[in-house]
Amino acid sequence: MNKRVLKLAIPNIISNITVPLLGMADIAVVGHITDASNQIGAIALGGMIFSFIYMTLSFLRASSAGLTAQAHGKKDKQEIQSIFVRASFLALLLAGTIIFLQKPIEWLAFSILDGSPIVESFALDYFKVRIWAAPATLLIYVFNGWFIGMQNAKIPMYIAVLGNVFNIGLNYFFVFVVGMQAEGVAWGTLIAQYLSLLLAIGFILKYYPSYLKKIQFKLSLQTQKLLDLLSLNRDLFIRSLTLIFVLSFFTASSVKISTEILAVNALLLQFFMFYSFFMDGFAYAAEALTGKYIGEQNLTKLKSAVKITFLWGLAISLPFTILYITIPHFILRLLTNDINIIQLSQQYLFWIEIIPILTFASFLWDGVYTGATAVKEIRNTMLISGLIIFLPIYYLLLPSMGNNALWLAFSIFMFSRGFWMTIWYKKAILNKITPIQKQPPELYKKQSRSYRKK
Repeated sequence: MNKRVLKLAIPNIISNITVPLLGMADIAVVGHITDASNQIGAIALGGMIFSFIYMTLSFLRASSAGLTAQAHGKKDKQEIQSIFVRASFLALLLAGTIIFLQKPIEWLAFSILDGSPIVESFALDYFKVRIWAAPATLLIYVFNGWFIGMQNAKIPMYIAVLGNVFNIGLNYFFVFVVGMQAEGVAWGTLIAQYLSLLLAIGFILKYYPSYLKKIQFKLSLQTQKLLDLLSLNRDLFIRSLTLIFVLSFFTASSVKISTEILAVNALLLQFFMFYSFFMDGFAYAAEALTGKYIGEQNLTKLKSAVKITFLWGLAISLPFTILYITIPHFILRLLTNDINIIQLSQQYLFWIEIIPILTFASFLWDGVYTGATAVKEIRNTMLISGLIIFLPIYYLLLPSMGNNALWLAFSIFMFSRGFWMTIWYKKAILNKITPIQKQPPELYKKQSRSYRKK
């Protein structure tokens, strides 16, 4: 089981780490041209718009992974194919909606965002190009989720790494060869997304060609099946929106305290984000294995997968805790050379030191529950933790604790998610496995024979 977990987790960790590296590369490209500050600001504003859109639609990857993993565990080839078709159809429908509504999205986004006229002008150029990447971006979500559900994390890793190589190369070409500015970075991202999609299609044609033969669109796109998928994704959408609300509230509240606190919190959140790349890798592994063993109705392997994943989560959290206790100043100096910000950050390092231990369970349970498609529990956990716990703690303690109240509320928010999912584990996850005595006689006989052989 250890090998299975690591085989899924390590490629996912590598895929996750490529995301911030690409953002750094985008900034590095325009950071070396004339009017660099305005171009960097434009990419930051434009990128924020798309980060919000795609974070709210990340349920496409999660639902595809969970459903596919369960069908894979059942060895239901027809359902595996149908899930792929339904999820792709939904992705194209959502992408078409985004493109159709690009003018209202543009108006709303630039009404909310506050930038100088010249920065907003460049950001608008960036937005108008990159919006056309929506179909490729959302389909890649579906493809990656489907591959993970098929217990293959290497292909999403290849897509992420090669896609980012395409992106960086194209950015360089459009900015330094063609002579574009922020708009050139948008063109690089647009083309790279479609090249990544072609790469994903190529992997399916090479390794899973049988799933593209005799596609039964009528069966796959049955109205009730589509409604069930929408219902599943609705709860995941609410979960994503609540998480985005908490993170956005964290930033907005930092601004209200002071500009210096905003800078400090932005830096300290990088510690949390870097740690999250590792935890998400193991969460995706838990997602794939949980779905597979629920599909197989194998309670023993399900419990083993959850146990091993949590042991790895603890094993990763402890070194991060030690790292953040021992060399936080070195990490801060890598992020900034502003002595005042570094000194002010020292008052709040405690929260970064305890966050790995407090939060690892929330990441891993998220993967387990997604693999089990226990989406109502995921939604309820997020709503309870975000609205009933996070906000009251912050507002009650802000007058006496200041910025510490914000970090305490955030830490308890993350811990609460793990706490509630631990409480609901048996009901939401283990009860999805039918006890052997309650299974159909044919299945009971089959399992009984396998036990006797052992």
